[in-house]
This record gives sequence, structure tokens and C-alpha cells, in this order.
Amino acid sequence: MRAVVFAYHNVGDRCLRVLHARGVEVALVVTHRDRPDENIWFRRVADTAAELGVPFIYGEDPADPALAEAVAAARPDMIFSFYYRAMIPAAVLALAPRGAFNMHGSLLPKYRGRVPVNWAVLRGETETGATLHAMEAKPDAGYIVDQTAVPILPDDTAGEVFEKVTVAAEQTLWRALPAMMAGNIVPLPNRLAEGSYFSGRRPEDGRIDWQQDAARVYDLVRAVAPPYPGAFTDIGARRFVVAQARRPHGAAPALPAGARPGLHVAGGQIVGLCGDGEVILIRELLDAGAPAQAVSPDALSTFLTASSKEEHR
Repeated sequence: MRAVVFAYHNVGDRCLRVLHARGVEVALVVTHRDRPDENIWFRRVADTAAELGVPFIYGEDPADPALAEAVAAARPDMIFSFYYRAMIPAAVLALAPRGAFNMHGSLLPKYRGRVPVNWAVLRGETETGATLHAMEAKPDAGYIVDQTAVPILPDDTAGEVFEKVTVAAEQTLWRALPAMMAGNIVPLPNRLAEGSYFSGRRPEDGRIDWQQDAARVYDLVRAVAPPYPGAFTDIGARRFVVAQARRPHGAAPALPAGARPGLHVAGGQIVGLCGDGEVILIRELLDAGAPAQAVSPDALSTFLTASSKEEHR
């Protein structure tokens, strides 16, 4: 079986390796160039393709006629998309007579759309996974080939969950490929009405609203913790990023009566007081100035005192 693979990120790296290990002839890989504003914490599919001796090109615009010509010249039986960023036009998908398939980072039909792992953590889910499905013009809407679930533990960050989803994607593709190669796919329904669709997230969406209850604030911190941009809060003109946090499992540090929601120092620890009166324990707080620097409880206490005096002048 010959395939053209559109791929990026760690899921792209691992799934391309699965195809190679299963004996699929990958005739062409289409991937993205790194963006200058991007934190490159993941594997480059271009490097993977070069290592495996697979031809690759950069294709930022899948509607480019030259890209369609390159795919047609590769004569694929199937097309795969593994975390490629853009929707592939129906005319390109039609170039693969045995179908086109995408690996999505959720248990479809839940969390169709962008950054599904981050959304699942943000919304307090206890499970997510990876789904291999047929591609259609509508995003994440085709029938399901196979899927694998992974747990989201109470203190997991989105980065940790993404590592699990990457393994789930590898397992799903490995399990599904023999039947796909033999032409014996058993399609499973993808009931969109039972699921949900989410759009992309912006760095500004990481702003902490301390008036919310502690569970929601903590889920936001987990959902955008590094290597993602991080949940942040502003005090005056200064921005702080909550890089690591935990909910207290025992007695929480005592705060003065009348303390307002936001960052505080209590019992030698940095804590975030939330709208329901509960706190989260800040394990790592960064001053978002360039370069970001860790902030100690003493340094934050000094800053909060100075900021309070300035506020009351």
C-alpha cells in the first residue's frame, strides 16, 4: 500500500514510524515549517522523514495547486493526516482511491476541532484519547476506524495528557493498519449530535479569573501549563505565569480575614485565593518578563506590599 502523509508534531512523528514499521510505502510526507513565534518542544516530522528516507515537502497551504500535483504524482492508495494543521481540500482527499484518514486527539465525537487535549483538561474531563477516522469536508466528521482511551488524572497537565494521547494514537494506528491494508475496514458511527466542537485557543484565554471557584482555576492552570503558554495573572503592569500548581490535600495555609481573590503569600508559600474561598498552591510562579524568571515567596511578598502601597496613594 502506498500512502501520502500530512503530518506534524509528536503524533506525526510516531504515526509515521508506525506506517514505516507496518510496511506501508510512504511515497510523500507533507509537513509544516517551524513558526518563529512557536515554542518547539516537540519532534519535527521533517527530521523523521529524513531519518526514514522518505521524501518530504513543506506545505503550508493545502489548497495550493502545486501541492495537489505533488500528491497526485505520488499515486497514493491512502492519505493520512497526523496533526497536520490545516483542513485538506476534498479534491486532494479524492486522490486516494482507498480513502483518507485522520488521527484526532479525542474520543470522537467529543471534542471535535482544535486543541482537543487542552479543552478536555480545561473542562475537567477524566478521560480522553485518540481516534482514527475517515476525513470529510467537515472537520472530524467521518466514520470512526478505531479509538483508544486514556485517563486524565486529577493533577495531570495538558502536556502530560498529550504524551498519553500520543501513545494512544500510535496504538490505535498499529492495531487498525492490518485491516486497513487488507481492505477490511469496519466503519463505526461518528454521531456528531452526541459530541461537541471547539475552536482554537489564544494566549489571552489563559488569563486567570480569581473570582471563579478553585476547581475551574486549577483546571485552567493544568490546561495551559508549560510547554503551552501558561495561565497568567496581572498585578498592576506586571504579569505572572502560574507554571505549576496543586490543590491542597490537607489543611490550606491560613489567609488574613478579608483577603481578596488573587495571589498571596501565606505560611511561606505562594497561594492563589479563588472566588469560592478555596486556594490553590502555586508550586512555580514565573515573572513573565523576558526571559521568564522564577519568583520566590519572599520576592512576591515584597512586590505585593509595594503594589498595595502604590494602590493606596
